Amino acid sequence: MIRAAQETTNSHWNAKPETPSGKGSSDENFPVGSFLLPAHLRPHVAAFYALVRAGDDIADNPELAAQDKVDRLDALQAALKGEPGYGAGYQKAHGLRASLDITGVTDQHACDLLSAFRQDAVKLRYANWQELLGYCELSANPVGRFLLDLHGEDNSGYVYSDGLCTVLQIINHLQDCADDYKQLDRVYIPEDWMTAHGVSVVDLAGPASNQGLRAVLDQVLAGVDHMLPTALKLPAALKNRRLAMESSTIIRLAVRLTARLKRQDPLAERIELSKVDFALSGLTGIAEGLFGSRPQ
Repeated sequence: MIRAAQETTNSHWNAKPETPSGKGSSDENFPVGSFLLPAHLRPHVAAFYALVRAGDDIADNPELAAQDKVDRLDALQAALKGEPGYGAGYQKAHGLRASLDITGVTDQHACDLLSAFRQDAVKLRYANWQELLGYCELSANPVGRFLLDLHGEDNSGYVYSDGLCTVLQIINHLQDCADDYKQLDRVYIPEDWMTAHGVSVVDLAGPASNQGLRAVLDQVLAGVDHMLPTALKLPAALKNRRLAMESSTIIRLAVRLTARLKRQDPLAERIELSKVDFALSGLTGIAEGLFGSRPQ
């Protein structure tokens, strides 16, 4: 439940709830509001990303207690909703609210993401694959839904964007699995799969994946492979060619990164894509978005 402004005015951080990590859109694995999107919509994507980045930084701050994180995220949502008492320190929430007023897009997508960040503050383990997918429904899928709504796409496309966003989230979980455990004691890998392969979370602190942990990572990647065919249908379901190009580019990047995660060990090295990967994925994505069939 979102706290009213008067209930938080005595908090020492209330005038400035953010705890910036220094990360920005250039630090993300996948394009955020790239030149492929219509120019007039990019500022609205930037406003959405700014608030999401602020919330994510709060949730991932290792120096904050769980309840402190929740309180700050509650305050950001209250400001987004336009509740009184939230001043200049909440300019990203105010900026997104103004953007949503212009575009007519619901604030539910941003609120869902803030709910995911609150969950990150208090939930450190995921019992099984379905529980992890439930988390992705809040932590990833709203991003795609926001973009579809912003571009005036039909919400029938949500099923495809949900598939892509969940894939991207899980890929990111695998890339960061060691750091998430060592820095935040947070583990997104399903516990039942780890138990079945005779490993535990402490194995994530090792210099490299042991045989059991490698088997678990491969099982997670098999889940990604199962979802990719749904994600691949997204570009053809979109009316906006620019959004189709962006989506296709991101899909190609996801496919390349998944292949690398299958070959390489995220505990032993940081698994990232090269400039060549980005260039080739971009060229492929542009071609598919331009020349692929579109809904009538």
